[in-house]
Parts: sequence; C-alpha cells; structure tokens
Amino acid sequence: MVPLLVVVLLLSFSSFSLSDGNHLYEVKSLYCETILCVRLVLCFSDCNTEFLFNVDFPGSDLTFLYSPSVDHCQQLCTQHPECLFFTFIRPDWTTDDRHFHCFLKSTTSGQPTSQTQLLGVTSGFSLKPCSPDPLPCFSQDFENVDFFGADYRTLFTADYNERQRACTQDPGCQFFTFVNKDFSQANIRFKCHLKFSWPVPAPPNVERKTGLISGFSQNIQFPQQIAPACEGKLFQSTNIPGSDLLSLQAASSEHCQVLCSAHPRCSYFSFVRNDFTCFLKDNLNGLTFEEKEGVTSGFPARFCQLSNDWIKRTHEGADFRGSDIRNEQLDNAGACQAKCTEDLSCQFYTYLTDNFSDAAFRRRCFLKRVITMPAPPKVNKLDNVVSGFSLRNCVNAVQ
Repeated sequence: MVPLLVVVLLLSFSSFSLSDGNHLYEVKSLYCETILCVRLVLCFSDCNTEFLFNVDFPGSDLTFLYSPSVDHCQQLCTQHPECLFFTFIRPDWTTDDRHFHCFLKSTTSGQPTSQTQLLGVTSGFSLKPCSPDPLPCFSQDFENVDFFGADYRTLFTADYNERQRACTQDPGCQFFTFVNKDFSQANIRFKCHLKFSWPVPAPPNVERKTGLISGFSQNIQFPQQIAPACEGKLFQSTNIPGSDLLSLQAASSEHCQVLCSAHPRCSYFSFVRNDFTCFLKDNLNGLTFEEKEGVTSGFPARFCQLSNDWIKRTHEGADFRGSDIRNEQLDNAGACQAKCTEDLSCQFYTYLTDNFSDAAFRRRCFLKRVITMPAPPKVNKLDNVVSGFSLRNCVNAVQ
C-alpha cells in the first residue's frame, strides 16, 4: 500500500484534504479531478466503531441534537451531512442538566483537535466509512426517559407488547413514550403517546437559480409499508387556503404529496411552484378550493403506496442549497444523479452546468443528505415513563 504521506501529496493536486489518522474529510469548496483520486481516498476511509468512555472531544461543534443513547447519537452523526465525530452526554452526567445532548462535530482534518478525560460523556466517530444501514434499528427501551414533543396521537395500552406494537404498526409513528401504572398523575397512567419525525428526505432550502439541475437518488430507502400502489390525484391551479399545520420546502407537487402522506396529521396540502413551498394542512372538518395560478393542491395517500416517480424527475433551475456531503467534477447531470444513486448516504444532489454564472464551479456535482432516522425533538428524565422506537426497521419486529 502507498504510504500515507505519499497519498497526501498525490491527492493535494486534486484539492482533497486527507486526515493523518483513520478518517477522511473533503473541503467543501474543492473537488476531485479523477476517479482514481476517489478510489485512493476510499482506501484510507477506515471504519472506526469504537466508543471512548469518559472522553470528551472539546470544541469543533456543528450543532447539538437530543438523543437517548450513544448508539443513537452515533447514527445521528452518521446521517448528518457534515458530522465526523461526536460527544454524547450520558444520563449519569452530574455537572448540569444537559443529559442526552448529542454534540455533532467536524474538522477539516477529520480528527478531533484534542481529547480530554471527562466523567459522564462518551465520544465516538461517524459510521459514514462503514457502509451504514440507511434504516437503522433501535430496539432498546428507555426507562424513566421522556421523548418530549412531536405527539400526533394518544391511546391507552395495557402492557409492553401492546405499546410497542401500536407504534410499529402505525405508519406515522417513529417513536413513543408510555406512562406506566406508577406515574404520579393517575388519570394518564397507561397512556401511550405516538410521535413523529420525518422519514422522507426534504432539502431544507430550495431556490430558483440559473445553471443548476437538482434531483434525487434513485435508491432512496424508506421504511417498509405493505400497501397497494397508487397514483396521487392533484388539483392544478388550485389553492386550499388556511388550516396550515406547517410549511417546508419541496421539489415538486408530487414530493409535497409524499410529505403530506408521511405526516400523520396532514389532511391536505397546497404547493406553491414559484418558491417551492409545501403547505401541509390539518383540518378534517372541511375545506375550500379556490382557483390560483401556480399552486397545486391534493390529498395524502393513507391506504396505498404512492408511486416513486417523483424521485425520477430532475429539476432544472432549482438549487437544493446546503446539506452537502461532498462534491466532485462530473461531465453532466446524469452522471451526478448516478453518483448520488451509487452512494447510499446520498439522498439528493445539485449539479452546476456549463451555464452556471461562476466558471470555476461549472460541472461540479454536490451530493447531499438530511437526517431521516427517528429523532426525538427533546429527551429528558421523567420518572415512571418508558420510551422507545418503532421496530419497522428491525428484523424481529413485534407483530
């Protein structure tokens, strides 16, 4: 094998940054000129699954998210487009109340700038080089832990199997919190709170820009749902005003319909073509149609599986801005889509054509992703509750 120092010299001509340890990271604004370069880089992207108990990687924070365990935190880091390593604050942390904080981190070298001993934390590395499962299984239950927020439905259940089954068999449920028989407030004992987070990739920013083509991987992994296939009905030049649940960016009206179908509280939607805004709406009591150019509306598919034709479309003049994993130079948008499809971590892409305003960036393919694994918006300690995740992604799911 070529010594590491020699490989660094070889790759420097291709604008890559290679770590001096086990992990690799590319400088975002640069790209690799040749396929040979990509293959050399992959040779040195060693998989590191080790957890460092009571070790902190101080600084270099990208953001923090809530997580119930170090394994879950590692998967968050793996799915975050930039995260290379992390520090998780465990439940036994005593300095302050930041339990269950998962700090996602990155450096241009790919390695922590330092490591320090610190009680109550565990650190580790992204599994990006490890060919991770795009639909990870989380089968652990978390006693006296509340997954706060993101509720869409509650029901009363008698025992462990029933609460787990309720979440696993409800397509909208990603995780849950169950209130047990010893909870202080008697009238909500045995209550199971079903909760939602996005399993469908949605670029956080979609903008119109000349000289760009964007699209999706042809191999996006979704949680399995056994349902007959169907085509979604869309109402062109039609708006459904009011009753907004939330708004987010979508690539097309078909994509917006998929997002509405994924959200258990979405009753119908309106998609504004000019600015790529998808308005999800929540009102089962009634609706009003109004004619409006540039707006498409429709209903979710609840009892069938929508066609995946929306991922086959490309969007000329659309920029899926941000969420970059890496970028490289390719000849055309078709090659960029193929590269995204080939990379299991890639969910969507943007390609800069020969018509892009800045000649230095033309023919660059930017591979992108967002977190689509179950991710509670907040995790905290609470006596006499138990929380957990849907087992749809697990081989031995409760039936």
